[in-house]
Amino acid sequence: MTHFRAPVTPARATASSLAAVGLALALSFPGPASAQVRASGDYLARMDTDGDGRVSLAEYQEWMGYAFDRMDADGDGVLSAGELPGGRGAPVNRARHRATLEAGFRRQDRNGDGYLDAAELASPPAG
Repeated sequence: MTHFRAPVTPARATASSLAAVGLALALSFPGPASAQVRASGDYLARMDTDGDGRVSLAEYQEWMGYAFDRMDADGDGVLSAGELPGGRGAPVNRARHRATLEAGFRRQDRNGDGYLDAAELASPPAG
């Protein structure tokens, strides 16, 4: 049986790399997402560094960006193929990673106020 394999284009390689970074982030939490980090209130408490009861984009990027830092073994600000899960994929720089996190934040911010509350943190991102 012959299987068709789509060619690897730069766009597909980059998407694969970004997906790998996301997967590594998800796998960084022990247990089934640490029992959803003991509910969304715990996410809020951990991510809300200024204590205002909501998570800003900067707080979200700081919290979610730690996986990038852990994976960037040589500290050059770029995840090379060897630093990505599976050891392959297009390089991902910190700016691109932060832009991906921002897009996810915007999808999760259902009321569009520029912050995530406990309910938004507990919900899957829109669309």
